[in-house]
Amino acid sequence: MTTDPLARFGAVPQFTLTSDDIADDRPLARAQWGAGGGGGDVSPQLSWSGFPAETKSFAVTIHDPDAPTGSGFWHWAVYNIPASVTSLPSGAGAEGGASLPQGASMLSNELGSKSFTGAGPPPGTGTHHYNVIVHALDVDHLDLDPASTPAVLGFNAHFHTLARAFLIPIATAGDI
Repeated sequence: MTTDPLARFGAVPQFTLTSDDIADDRPLARAQWGAGGGGGDVSPQLSWSGFPAETKSFAVTIHDPDAPTGSGFWHWAVYNIPASVTSLPSGAGAEGGASLPQGASMLSNELGSKSFTGAGPPPGTGTHHYNVIVHALDVDHLDLDPASTPAVLGFNAHFHTLARAFLIPIATAGDI
């Protein structure tokens, strides 16, 4: 099992995250790569279970800590997903969020788009790990400015996280 990428901030219980599109330590498919690198910019299908009964909402983040930026690269950030929702379809991260559950909100990714942006590790930067995390939260609504960054979401979610689930697929320049 892959180690929780956020454990250094305090261990929390884990629940189960599965996907029809991605898997731990497995290369991303062409669909989950960025359009600029020959991919489709399609957010992966995600399903989760086993979260605490007191969960009131979820947030989903996808972050590449291996990007050569000093701060990583945020690919997707969604929050205020109702606790009754336990999956997102492939492509839910399309611009505009029409496939997101009612009440959920997306923040802008590193490219400034309120959408999912796929992988695109630059040549010579090695294998990148994509931390796909579902955060089970103890609040039904995070009151964030719509112009907030995914890092601000992560900061706020940290103080409300009951448990988390994660998958960490990989990509290396030239994989597709």
